[in-house]
Amino acid sequence: MASDRHRRSSLAEEAKKIALLTRFVTRVFPGVERELGRWRRFLDRAGDEELRSQGLASIEKKKFHCLGGAVYALMEGAHRDTLRFIVAFQTISDYLDNLCDRTGCLEAAAFRRLHRAFTDALEPEGGTSGYYDLFPFKDDGGYLDALVAECRRVLRRLPSYPVVKDAALRLASLYCDLQTYKHTHAALREKYLEEWFAAHRDGCGDLDWWEFAAATGSTLGIFALVAAAGREGLDPAAAGEIAAGYFPWICGLHILLDYLIDQEEDRREGDLNFVFYYPDAERGVQRLSFFLRNALERASGLPDPLFHVTVVRGLPAFYLSDPKVRDQGLEEAAYRILEAGGEEALRLYRACCGLRRQGKI
Repeated sequence: MASDRHRRSSLAEEAKKIALLTRFVTRVFPGVERELGRWRRFLDRAGDEELRSQGLASIEKKKFHCLGGAVYALMEGAHRDTLRFIVAFQTISDYLDNLCDRTGCLEAAAFRRLHRAFTDALEPEGGTSGYYDLFPFKDDGGYLDALVAECRRVLRRLPSYPVVKDAALRLASLYCDLQTYKHTHAALREKYLEEWFAAHRDGCGDLDWWEFAAATGSTLGIFALVAAAGREGLDPAAAGEIAAGYFPWICGLHILLDYLIDQEEDRREGDLNFVFYYPDAERGVQRLSFFLRNALERASGLPDPLFHVTVVRGLPAFYLSDPKVRDQGLEEAAYRILEAGGEEALRLYRACCGLRRQGKI
């Protein structure tokens, strides 16, 4: 009798996972494309060619960030406009990252001012903050202001956003610190990042400074909080559980995987890559596997654990199915990390490979 119940429960969970993946591909992916198309057209208004080109490049080359983050639009209780928030907020992140990386500016004060847009987007009421005042390029045709306004419009509709706001802003503040320090002058950035970590290391266990920095670079914790805020009467304790569950392990796993597959590009462009700080490739594989195991443990203790565990297993499947893994000879490392996620992670990996062959992602 007990075995029958277990079998029925397992079948129900498998059906839920399949339904989640189906909705992700058939409903969420087209929605992301529509939203990005809207923002792409908005850039036609930009008077400054550098800002227009960086905006378009961030959409074209980093679209997969929006596609991956948009899974939170399927989280139980998420508001119907959650997808609009995710695309707008992630687009702010990717656009500002390009401005800091690719325009020749190295001034920390300019990066700090630009990233006010990131935290302003999480304040449902308020004005804008002269984001380009310290930046050499300024006329984006209202693009950044419009992205901020779109995020705010969605947040005002969420019944429980006040419950998650402080936790979301804390994660966003850490993100802004990271972007300010990591993009400044090469001779200064490691010093700034190590000093910053020293001020935050309590409660970070045995993380190294670059692992903490990587964790602060993820938007997934914010997306999970915003999706949860779509529910009426969200318990503040649940919001705290989500924030603590995502940071640092799930968020760290997310960004370390991103850096793992971007190593060749970052070497070519001279960009900071936190995976470079591991003493050798073996240590990197061990630590990413450790992050994955810890992320799964945290996800299993969250409200709606099946969703969060599936997302965590989907992270290595999504990133490690990228052709950049094969191009860099990282197949063995990828397989060992996937193994740490169990057979389900390997199944999701095979599904992602199939989607890539079909041009879906």
